[in-house]
Amino acid sequence: MAVHYELEGPVAVVTVDRPGRRNAIDNETAEALGDAWERFDGDDDALVGVLTGSEGTFSAGADLKAMDLEDRPEGWLGFTRTRVSKPTIAAIEGHCVAGGLEMALWCDLRIASSSAVFGCFERRFGVPLVDGGTQRLPHVIGLGRALDMIITGREVDPETAMEWGLVNRLVEEGTALDAAVELGETVAGFPQETLRTDREAVYDGLGSTLEQGLAAEGWHGSRALDVAEAGADRFAGGAGRSGEGVPDEE
Repeated sequence: MAVHYELEGPVAVVTVDRPGRRNAIDNETAEALGDAWERFDGDDDALVGVLTGSEGTFSAGADLKAMDLEDRPEGWLGFTRTRVSKPTIAAIEGHCVAGGLEMALWCDLRIASSSAVFGCFERRFGVPLVDGGTQRLPHVIGLGRALDMIITGREVDPETAMEWGLVNRLVEEGTALDAAVELGETVAGFPQETLRTDREAVYDGLGSTLEQGLAAEGWHGSRALDVAEAGADRFAGGAGRSGEGVPDEE
């Protein structure tokens, strides 16, 4: 199988396993990725999803030797035009380029090791960005830096990616998946209702006016008021003081 789905406690790990092709995505793999994320969204035991690649490579993007991807409603790579209801993290080792970068941008957070390499390498072959890169990259790193990557196809090292905000955590080589699972377990320990409504409000507000965004925030927040009241009661009882339960930033 080119894609594996495994539960590690409350964290679902979705792994692209085509090391002989640098975990590039052909049509069969794209279908499997779509199925994996649909499974994650409906899996009550999975609270956080982690996307990674096997054997030290995240993904080189579309398989340009196979060239059999289809323009499906869910995206050429199987899932990049969809949105799941729970948080996702990319665990990045090695090359995260072309469509691989677009898959990482689909995730909410990105943890990369010191071996990571980022870039819109499809520029070199005349292949367009069609899995969300032109839309998500400017939101994550800003217009100027996004256009630099998209127009020049430049390679971006992990330190620069961290400085730009493309990466949220930088870890030692070989530890990205462990770090992502650990972070996922922390996120899974928070009250899920408000975590998800806040996340939805962020995405629903993208591209909106401030007034529209505030309205979306208010609507999503109103759906979790009972959880907020329970949390306030716990705080009044002494829980969560001095940052308890909040992960330290490394």
